Amino acid sequence: MRAAVRTRIVATYLAVAALWGSTWMAIRIGLEDLPPLRFAGVRMAIAALVLAPFALRGGAWREVVGPARAQLALVAVLQIALPYGLMFVAQQWVPSGLAAVLFASFPVWIALLARALVPGETLTPARVASALLGIAGVAVLQLPHLGDLEGSGRLLLGGALVVLSSMIVALANVLVRRHLAAVSPLAMTAGQTAVGAVLLLAAAALLEQGRPAAFTASAVAALAWLAVFGTALTYVGLYWLVPRVPMAAIGALPLLDTSVAVTLGALVLHEPVGWNLALGGGMVLAAAALTIPRRR
Repeated sequence: MRAAVRTRIVATYLAVAALWGSTWMAIRIGLEDLPPLRFAGVRMAIAALVLAPFALRGGAWREVVGPARAQLALVAVLQIALPYGLMFVAQQWVPSGLAAVLFASFPVWIALLARALVPGETLTPARVASALLGIAGVAVLQLPHLGDLEGSGRLLLGGALVVLSSMIVALANVLVRRHLAAVSPLAMTAGQTAVGAVLLLAAAALLEQGRPAAFTASAVAALAWLAVFGTALTYVGLYWLVPRVPMAAIGALPLLDTSVAVTLGALVLHEPVGWNLALGGGMVLAAAALTIPRRR
């Protein structure tokens, strides 16, 4: 792999992780004023509107023909509508730190699914070690939060929803690698956010009747950040990465973004952080480093 290409891959990878790491905080802020499904749906609608002119003007959408359109719609359900609906609902009851820990099971699911569904993907000892080390690091990062929790019904349900969303997103990424790798990242993101927005807003209309939505300054700021930086830019980056790096590297993204989320929580929200940040953060970064493609 040429040095310039490798540098671009690493830069894009780190940018996607950093931006996604900021979304946990933004979701918590927005949920104070907005019902979850409507919040998620408006986020995706704004992202789709931002991306649509570029996808249409550049002709990227014309690349999606025949079976690819049905496959893109399916991946939109699995990548956007279902997991984001589940995660936003779950974060009403589950603290953001615990939600991040549970979602960090993503690399385990993606490694297992890629091994089963993607030709040439192998479950090497290094990838298994990376997944286990990363999950252990995230657990160390969030250990103080885990000790404060009581096993209520809603908490258990919320935790189950987060884990389920992690499995669904893992399947979506594997399907993208297998069936849609040739589709433009711009067309992929614009199409999926549009389909996801329609489905999430339809679900909100059915399930959130009578629930008020207060579009306060903080809610609008959270929406704008999530839509542009936490969705449009990150998914374009993600789909550019998918054909270029092992699925295990994609699987490590939640591990990195969780460490970013913890750091932002400490710096911006003044959440207490102790010894676990240095130890757990180091473990997470080491796990992510194991998945980055080596120079050939």
